[in-house]
Amino acid sequence: MKTSESIRNFLRVLALSYPDVVEEFPWGDRAFKVRKKVFLFLGEEPSAVTFSVKLPQTGELALGLPFTEPTHYGLGKHGWVTARVGPEEDVSLDMIASWLDESYRAIAPKKLVARLSENGSSRDWSPT
Repeated sequence: MKTSESIRNFLRVLALSYPDVVEEFPWGDRAFKVRKKVFLFLGEEPSAVTFSVKLPQTGELALGLPFTEPTHYGLGKHGWVTARVGPEEDVSLDMIASWLDESYRAIAPKKLVARLSENGSSRDWSPT
């Protein structure tokens, strides 16, 4: 069974595995940035994992899930989706990883995205 903490750790480790990513703490949440632009907001709720990613290709599909909504503060109209995964949700880590990958690729400069392709387009998403 995946716990909120294990999903949060999975997201954090995966986000930091991308080129030129830094972790910052604005507004009390974690933000993962590539070249000063956020591609993942990660909330710190104790009973659930809350995260926001930019999904320009799969956002509409993602919003069909019961634990997602458009990101507040006007970001939703720009393709940002917020997921709140509680203990009752059985969420695929592969799906979460693909969302994170889409968000990074949408935000990162083209040179960094090209580096991902040079190193092999498929990443190992298996959690440890």
